[in-house]
Amino acid sequence: MTAAQSSVTTAALVLEDGTTYRGRAYGATGTTFGEIVFSTGMTGYQETLTDPSYHRQIVVMTAPHVGNTGVNDEDPESGRIWVSGYVVRDPARRVSNWRAQRSLGEELAAQGVVGISDIDTRALTRRLREEGVMRAGIFSGDDLVRGGYPRPVEELVAEVQASPQMAGANLAPEVSTKEAYTVEPAGEHAGRTPVATVVAVDLGIKAMTPARLAERGVRVVVVPQSSTIDDVLGAFAGLPDDAPRGVFFSNGPGDPGAAAHEIELLRAVLDRRIPFFGICFGNQLLGRALGYGTYKLGYGHRGINQPVLDRTTGKVEVTAHNHGFAVDAPVVDDAGAPAVSQAPYDASRDDAGRTDGGRYGRVVVSHVGLNDQVVEGLTCLDLPAFSVQYHPEAAAGPHDAAYLFDRFVGLLTNPAAWPPALKTQPSAAAPAAAQNNTEENH
Repeated sequence: MTAAQSSVTTAALVLEDGTTYRGRAYGATGTTFGEIVFSTGMTGYQETLTDPSYHRQIVVMTAPHVGNTGVNDEDPESGRIWVSGYVVRDPARRVSNWRAQRSLGEELAAQGVVGISDIDTRALTRRLREEGVMRAGIFSGDDLVRGGYPRPVEELVAEVQASPQMAGANLAPEVSTKEAYTVEPAGEHAGRTPVATVVAVDLGIKAMTPARLAERGVRVVVVPQSSTIDDVLGAFAGLPDDAPRGVFFSNGPGDPGAAAHEIELLRAVLDRRIPFFGICFGNQLLGRALGYGTYKLGYGHRGINQPVLDRTTGKVEVTAHNHGFAVDAPVVDDAGAPAVSQAPYDASRDDAGRTDGGRYGRVVVSHVGLNDQVVEGLTCLDLPAFSVQYHPEAAAGPHDAAYLFDRFVGLLTNPAAWPPALKTQPSAAAPAAAQNNTEENH
């Protein structure tokens, strides 16, 4: 892989179904593979590129013009670009922003990220919506030629089809921190006694997440994905017995069904009734720890403009998303009201099919995606635990969901007030099929 040589270097994007798009190399030249997904965000490309949740994915930007504000050293959400490839229609010809330190193309090339530009991203996005996300490869420069002649498309397709699938991939160990570190209270809380101590398990955490907790007076101890329950409890050593404490599971890449270690760790947290909050991948892992299934969405939710209903407030939030898997939990009951289900894990059924309280008790879907009724949040009614599927740290994105960090601090400092009550019900006119959380609807 070499740095981009010129703006006219030929590139090809090849999907595993054989569909091929020809364009120009953007960033580095060479070959890259990944699951190809699209993001509907019109801004925040630097945060998207450095989000570890995009590990082993080729990201297509639906916004046609990308790169205007260049790249700076302040906005990255991690220490590197994680996307495996980048697809844009019209890269900016020049940077125009007072904070810019270099162009986006230069940054992609410097970090060895193979990209492609000058293709019809609208047509590509429509294909992914209709056929679902799939594996893809970007080939450019010398990698498109063999013996002085263009390589056959069939050969490129075969390489794409031989690349790894996202389903079944256990990727959190590849993006997690190797060493624990601490983020102290910040802003008006700097230098003060923390209002709580939270152990954040890094499954691909974005830098803004512990910053959001720190600005609320929380000391955040970020620990590796491989941490055990003893490691988590050890981070609380030395705290007074009545000091508020909790555990947080971050966003991250991969298939939640492959995260056996993280699920067992989370069950150990729930068994000890330690207050828990999870986002994105953390939401999926809470679902699996409680005994619900997860499934792969047809094309996922990615971008900063996804509408979600918070059933505890009745408000609709515009939220930032990046997920290709979802939790399969009951959204509504037979009467069309929010379903309260028993967590299936370690529960028993009687002859009538009813389940007992099981190990973790009652659970409700607290947040619902309004585009497709996907589960966007879980709240445990008999445990101090909740999660959401999206990104309340809003980097990039709207700040509608910032209150969730306040909700977590409230759970830590006033657990007696848990759980929040539901205030909304779906429309009685909504057909049950439209409310059903199944793969066919996505």
